[in-house]
Amino acid sequence: MSRNVAFTPTLDEIDACPVQVTKVVVTGALWPLGRRVVTLLSADSAFAVTQISSGDGVIEDDVDVLVHLAPGDHDALAAGGRSAVVGTPELLEGASRFGATHIVLLSSAMVYGAWPNNPIPLTEDTVLRPDAGFAFARQLATGEQLVDDWRDALEGREACVLRPVPAMASDGSSSLVRALAAGMGGRLGEDDVPAQFLHLDDLADAVVLAVKKRLNGVYNVAPDGFVPSSRVRSLWGMAPRLRLPDRLSESLSDWRWRFQRGPIPPGLRPYVRSTWLVSNGRLRAEGWAPTVTNEQAFVEGTNAKWWTMLTPKRKQEISLGVMSVAVIMIVVTALRSLSKYQRQR
Repeated sequence: MSRNVAFTPTLDEIDACPVQVTKVVVTGALWPLGRRVVTLLSADSAFAVTQISSGDGVIEDDVDVLVHLAPGDHDALAAGGRSAVVGTPELLEGASRFGATHIVLLSSAMVYGAWPNNPIPLTEDTVLRPDAGFAFARQLATGEQLVDDWRDALEGREACVLRPVPAMASDGSSSLVRALAAGMGGRLGEDDVPAQFLHLDDLADAVVLAVKKRLNGVYNVAPDGFVPSSRVRSLWGMAPRLRLPDRLSESLSDWRWRFQRGPIPPGLRPYVRSTWLVSNGRLRAEGWAPTVTNEQAFVEGTNAKWWTMLTPKRKQEISLGVMSVAVIMIVVTALRSLSKYQRQR
């Protein structure tokens, strides 16, 4: 009667077995988000990372996953006068030619548009309505459609579109995000709206998760909850604003921007007027979790003073502590002066 004998490979045989390495191409690798993503992926031996600095680079070798971050680098695009879609068709063609089966695209929650009748929160199934006056959001929506078409063109392809809220960090708050942050909570004439701010570290984690789990579909990226407009004003250290009629407020905002005295260009104004809060439930269900709150991301990304993060109670406690120390110093100084005066007599 034959027996089944268990086979145990030797260490040499194990070492000889090929390790499956996923080849990843990352565009927009030089801006703060790109550097974070490249660092995280390169630290994992399961990935071989090739960097492309901009969105109009060329894929020249076999690739499994294309991580297209360049469309989100607003400042680089603005400096070069380029559209967020520039280079994307060529990259998709290169990805097809060299065997890519998965794409991760960085878009933005701004593609939903900012409208008074937006649902709260916006989910990934919400119809895209980017504001006609803001070209960047419309370009990102076009980029999403190009990636969708690429995925649908061949069976077995997958594509993940990430739509983050304004993302910031001490080393990476774009001029666009700073303008949005400056406008939220500091407008004239309208009712302020709540806001969401994401830390670049959390966004980088979302990108890496999308690569490792081969996520397919659209995912919002945002911290839990939101920060009220009154709190944004407090974090900026703004004084309460005088409420003005809508037309006067709009004319004043245009004038301030024209003479570089205001933070909000005309195309961005709807995004500080109307609510566009998003849900992060779908991405959370995949195992992603934010590590930085809205307020913490805002403070770090705008260099707001540390004391703006304190609660009113904590501020009062610190004030009382400072006052107590001051009183003690005054008493000690007075006693020393009195003692010195008595010795001189």
